[in-house]
Formats: sequence, C-alpha cells, structure tokens
Amino acid sequence: MGWSRRRFLGTLAALPAASACDVSSGTGTGSGTGDETGAGTGTATGGGSGDGTEPAERRPGTPGRPSPEASGPRPLYLGTYTSAEGGGTGIGLASYDPATGRITGAGTLGGVPDPSYLAVHPDGRTLYAVSERDDGAVSAVRLADRRVLGSRSTGGAGPCHLSVHPRGRWLLSANYTSGSVAVHPIDASGALGERTDLVAHPGREPRAHQIVTAPDGRHVLAVDLGTDTVHTYRLDERKGTLTEVARARTRPGAGPRHLTFHPGGRYAYLANEVDDTVAVCAYDPDSGRLDIGEGPATGSDGDETNYPAQILVTGDGRYAFLANRGHDSLARYAVEDDGARLRLLGTVPVAGDFPRQIALSPDGRLLFAANQRSGTVSVFRVDRATGALRLAGEPFASPVAVCALPL
Repeated sequence: MGWSRRRFLGTLAALPAASACDVSSGTGTGSGTGDETGAGTGTATGGGSGDGTEPAERRPGTPGRPSPEASGPRPLYLGTYTSAEGGGTGIGLASYDPATGRITGAGTLGGVPDPSYLAVHPDGRTLYAVSERDDGAVSAVRLADRRVLGSRSTGGAGPCHLSVHPRGRWLLSANYTSGSVAVHPIDASGALGERTDLVAHPGREPRAHQIVTAPDGRHVLAVDLGTDTVHTYRLDERKGTLTEVARARTRPGAGPRHLTFHPGGRYAYLANEVDDTVAVCAYDPDSGRLDIGEGPATGSDGDETNYPAQILVTGDGRYAFLANRGHDSLARYAVEDDGARLRLLGTVPVAGDFPRQIALSPDGRLLFAANQRSGTVSVFRVDRATGALRLAGEPFASPVAVCALPL
C-alpha cells in the first residue's frame, strides 16, 4: 500500500521492536473480519480488566460509559498501524488506574487493519476506528463482547480522523490522502450504514486531517492541512448530508492539523503542523464562521524541526495542552479572557518520541500521550488548580502508538 506524507513523517524513523500491547501484564492477539454489509466478527485474547465488558458504574443518560467518578480500572483503547514494521496487530486493549495512571494490557482486538484513530459513541457502547489505507474504511466495534459489527468504505484514501456527532446518529470521517470528508449513519445497535455523503475539498492538493462537530451541534468543521483551510459545513441530521457555509484560511504554509473548541463555544484553537504555530480562532455559532487569528508560541526551542500534533482544552476551560513532535514535549497554556487568549506557561518532556496524539481522561485528572516512534504511551497527572503536568510512572509499551482513548 502507499505511504502518505503524514505517515512517512512519523513512522519510518526509529520504529520500535515491540510486538505486544503490554510488556508487563496480559498480551494477546486477535483476528476477525468485516464487510460492506455491516456484518463481521472479531475476537480478542488477553487478561486484564476494564475492557468494557464489565458492569461498571454508568453515567446518568449515557449507559455503557463509566462515570467520571467511578473507582477501579477504566478501559483504554490504543490505535496503531498494523502494516508498519514493528506495528501492532489490531486495536490495543488495556485498562488504567484512574488514581495512579498505571496501564495494564489486556490483549489486542483484530479485524480492523491500520486502526490509527479511534472514537467512542456518546453512549459508550460502541467503538469506531479508521482503517488508514488506500482503500479507506471505518469500522464499528461493540464493546460489550468486542464484536466487530462491520466496516464501511469512506470513499477515499488514508482516513486519519473520525468523530461521532454528539447526538450519536452520524459518524464523520476525514480522508487525508484524497482530501475528502464522509458521513455514515449509525443505527440503534451502533453499526454503520452505507455512506450518505462524500465531499471533496477543492484545491491543488487537499489533505483532510480532521472533522469535528462544533459545540452548537449544528456545524461540522473540517481541517485541511494541504490547502491551509478550515471548512464549515451544516449537517442535515435527517439526510446525513453536508452543505458548506463558511471557509477560513490560515496564512500560506501553516498546515493546519487539529482544531479544538473552548467549552464556551465562542473560541477555538488550531494547531498548525507545518509552520510550528498555534492560532486562536473566534467562532460564530450562528453562522459557523471561523476567524483565524494569532496565537502563542508552541514552546519549541528552534533547535530542531517541530510539528505540533494535537491541542486539548480542559473541561473547565482553564488550561490547554499541545503535543509537540520533534521537540517531544507537552506545552501548557493558561486560557484567559473567557477563551480569547492563550498564554504559554511552559513545556514538559513527553517521556517518549513523537507524541502523535493526546487525550484527557473523562475526569480530567490524567493526560495520555501516544508516542509514535518510541512505541509508548505516557501518562501524566493533571493538577486541575494549576494545569501542571507530572509524569505518572514509566511509559507503557504499545507498538507504533498513534492513538490512546481512555474511557
């Protein structure tokens, strides 16, 4: 299969020799199949807990997802490249201790090739994964029994991001290599139906890197790294179709990669991969218009090339964190003026090589960093009063770790 510039950037150098999801407890492999009809099977082996099969505490209104205050092991799912040298054999299954941050492996779920990005349904019962290949696909996995419910074509090549609309009826995905975005319906079981829309981005070399729903729920924003553009679409929730309503451009050569919203819904923050910058954006929820402004430094020292990967905001909107690949650090920002300003507080070493993706635990007390080149997942305790990060023990070995999804 072909290698995109994005995958080449992070995968071909210094790949680890790890071959199991966990080096300290419970390793395993799995196999399964999925097809365009929506039927499929998947199996997994390995010990451990927190895999989504146990009757953990439920958050009110979202059966299947543990409460943020629940005690005991919590599930963690890990994305990888199965076609890369030293890569994994499927979606990594693990659990983590919400008090200590310690990760315990529970094997691997097969049946989904190159599952480089993962997302969960709002009800917590179904996991979704891209297959980042030339014949791109998205797959659904029922967490109660780890059954692959089937796969659907994304209509493009190299899907690298997906997200579930907040009301749980639509799956959105971004095809990086072909520069397009797709929509699939989600049925009552969590399985995916036939694609309802596919929108190709215009331009010389579009590279759709992310698609996410704005806090207003009416607009969907797609970040295109290749054309330095963020597209805003209105989603027709009856038909599952996208209509473009606005288009915002970064400065030429910025290479926007990842957008995240402040909880207030009026501001968003954009990590630009190519020119090593962060932008603060004003957002109008009525029109869907995004105005891209300036932002703070990324914290890289300039001694080596740095590629910002992902930016996150804490649930209370007080702090933001940025993953720096190259500088191999996490930048910490104070969020000021109700979201209109980011102030760099400093950086901490990520304790790994090339942090591709970061995620906060549901309670906001832990931050997980998937380090692609070192094949590890680092866990940090988050001081919710100051936003300070403190490494929680030794990083966890996970082959070609490109996504960590804590539930």
